[in-house]
Amino acid sequence: MPLLKNNVLVPDTWINVEAEGELPATGDVIVPFARLLKDWGELSKRKTRLGLRLSNTDRPEALGTFLPGLSLIVLPFPAFNDGRAYSIARALREMGYRGELRATGNVLPDQLQFMLQVGFDAFEIGERFPLEVWQQSSRQMSLAYQRGLFRRGSEAEIWTERHTDAEPWLEQPHAG
Repeated sequence: MPLLKNNVLVPDTWINVEAEGELPATGDVIVPFARLLKDWGELSKRKTRLGLRLSNTDRPEALGTFLPGLSLIVLPFPAFNDGRAYSIARALREMGYRGELRATGNVLPDQLQFMLQVGFDAFEIGERFPLEVWQQSSRQMSLAYQRGLFRRGSEAEIWTERHTDAEPWLEQPHAG
């Protein structure tokens, strides 16, 4: 499946590994959370990068001690109206995770800006929409509703843009 990063398609070099089965001797691997818990000792000793595939029911708080050892976290969008991955992504960024956050599943161009705002930086996209549609979607909105950690480039918060010429708020004397 094509992988979109920084508005260009890039090859996906990561190897998906299931909960059971052999780990490849070389290469960057993505494991499910159950495998991470079970084989952390072995996985943390690998000389390659380690990625994690979370489900929408896994709690990001459970990753606290593992976060420094993870280079990639993959979060699923099983349906366009399932927003749990947005909350998990934001929680991971607020916990200090600075590695790659990848969206997979039902990822749509009209949701791209919102995914970027909560911290996603890579997207598994299908063949349904051409690259130009994705690139256009990434530039459509120049204002963000949320303030804080996840601003990119020239994106500004709506509140700040609406109040660029406003005088500072002055306390009003009590009317009573």
